[in-house]
Amino acid sequence: MPELKELIGAMLFVRKESLSVADVLRVLKETAERNGGVAADYAAADAAMVQSAFEEVAESIGRAKAGFHAVEVAGGWRLENDVACGAWLRVLLNKGKATRLSVAALETLAIIAYRQPCVRSEIEAVRGVAVDSILKNLLELELVRVTGRSDLPGRPWMFGTTQKFMEHFGLKSLDDLPGTDELRRLEAEQKARGARKREGITADGEPLPPEHPNQMHMAGLEQGAGAGAGVTPDEALGASGELFAGSEVAAEPAVEEIPEEEE
Repeated sequence: MPELKELIGAMLFVRKESLSVADVLRVLKETAERNGGVAADYAAADAAMVQSAFEEVAESIGRAKAGFHAVEVAGGWRLENDVACGAWLRVLLNKGKATRLSVAALETLAIIAYRQPCVRSEIEAVRGVAVDSILKNLLELELVRVTGRSDLPGRPWMFGTTQKFMEHFGLKSLDDLPGTDELRRLEAEQKARGARKREGITADGEPLPPEHPNQMHMAGLEQGAGAGAGVTPDEALGASGELFAGSEVAAEPAVEEIPEEEE
């Protein structure tokens, strides 16, 4: 039979979140109830014994210099890779590479941001094209999430933005999205830049910088404000020109990984 520290080592290996002493005690007790026999012997372990076993596991892994170690964090234990190995792991897991969102994806994201919760048919009505693959990509990047089902016939899924969306674009809340007045100001600035470009001049006499390939132009600013965010879908497309243009989102690999320490 394995020693207690071996059981804990195996639990750490398969556990994605941190593993606490209470978690181990619960597992030992439930296993004893389910299997009986020798498994009941492990149920006699107390918190001090489990904590000591955690420390033995951490010491054994440290001596082995296996490229990872057990560390106690946030009331539990977990496996982390050694900081010195970070550069190689980022290449292996394709971490840190940015995936540039297409204009179509930015437009779709802007519509969802301003009209959420909204169904796919609403997005397609604004864009005029199917958005299945774009929605799938945004869901995989965790910028969009399913918020529930609509009461419309067929009960289609409703979509909204995520916490990661607000973190990426530097928003404290959805109230920080540009409103109608802000969009009109941005539109006026954009028109002024276009006029200067046509005349071949700039405000400071220097050549105008090239326009970003993902830059989108605003439309429908004179229409009535939409519900909720105070912006219509057309305005949402316009807002995306300034708020979302040139956005790069780090795509998370769909693989299990040992958490990486702060470098």
